[in-house]
Amino acid sequence: QVQLVESGGGSVQAGGSLRLSCAASDYTYSSRCMGWFRQAPGKEREGVASIYTGSSSTFYVDSVKGRFTISQDNTKNTVYLQMNSLKPEDTAMYYCAGASDAHFVPACLHPLSRADFGYWGQGTQVTVSS
Repeated sequence: QVQLVESGGGSVQAGGSLRLSCAASDYTYSSRCMGWFRQAPGKEREGVASIYTGSSSTFYVDSVKGRFTISQDNTKNTVYLQMNSLKPEDTAMYYCAGASDAHFVPACLHPLSRADFGYWGQGTQVTVSS
């Protein structure tokens, strides 16, 4: 059974940093798009960053460019999201997701489509106070 397990959420003040982790198990991790989505109360879930594990190519939504960095450790089947200069508007539940189809690079292009991602973690809460 495929599992994606996030960790690293928490509460910080504006300007602070957090690093989220997503560990994948029983999953064909290689050559696949992995993404981070977030959902704030009353808002649609949006993709914020993605990485194609086959090449480590990374992609970001404009609102997080220069502040968030997605990376991977393929020896651990783990994807990370380093979040710096956090703002109150970054407050949301953050979800790790894996694309349903391996080798499908377009899944990584923003705006990310939830329909391309068939595997989801349980989410981790990020709260940024002003």
